Amino acid sequence: MQTIISTTILLLLIMDPLGNLPVFMTILKNFNSQQRRLILIREMGIALFIMILFLFSGENILKFLNLKTETVSISGGIILFFIAIKMIFPNNEDENHARLPHEEPFLVPLAVPLVAGPSVLATLMLLSHQYSQHINYLIVSLCIAWSITLIILLMSDAFLNIFGKKVVNVLERLMGLILIMLSTQMFLNGIKIWLNN
Repeated sequence: MQTIISTTILLLLIMDPLGNLPVFMTILKNFNSQQRRLILIREMGIALFIMILFLFSGENILKFLNLKTETVSISGGIILFFIAIKMIFPNNEDENHARLPHEEPFLVPLAVPLVAGPSVLATLMLLSHQYSQHINYLIVSLCIAWSITLIILLMSDAFLNIFGKKVVNVLERLMGLILIMLSTQMFLNGIKIWLNN
C-alpha cells in the first residue's frame, strides 16, 4: 500500500497537472466546452496507453542496456531533481511554447509531451526496474495519478477561476519542493546500494 501511495505521488508530481493547466487552456481556447472535454479525454487516453507501454517494456530495455539497480536509482534521482528545479524556477519561454493550433490537436502536444513526456516515461522505466516484482502496484499507481490529472484538467476553468493563476503557480512550486525531497531520497538510496556493494 505504501508503494502505491509513494509512486502515485511521484507520478502525479511529474505529470504536473497544475503546471499544465494554462497550457491546456491556451491550446484548447478556440474550442467549445464539449469539444474541449472530448479532445482532453481522447488525448489523456492516448497518453495512458503510451505510459503503460513504457511501464511494461521499461524493464526489458534496462536489461538490454545492462543497467544496475543503483545506477537506475542515482540517475532517476538526478533527473527528478532537475524536473523539480524547473517547477520551482519556471522559464518564461516555456509558458509561450504552446501556440494556438489552426486545427484540432492530435497526439502532439497534449498527449505527448505535456502528459506522457520524456520525464514521465523515463520514470516509468526506472520504476518498472525497481519494482519488477510488483508491476501491478505500478499499474494501480499510474491509473490513480492519471485519473487525478484528468480530473484536474477537466476542471481547468473552475480551478483557474477559483484559485487564480498566481495561486496555481504557488501550488506548482510547492509540488516542486516535494519532488526535490523525493529525488534526493532516490539518489541517496542509489548511493547506499552502491556503497554496500
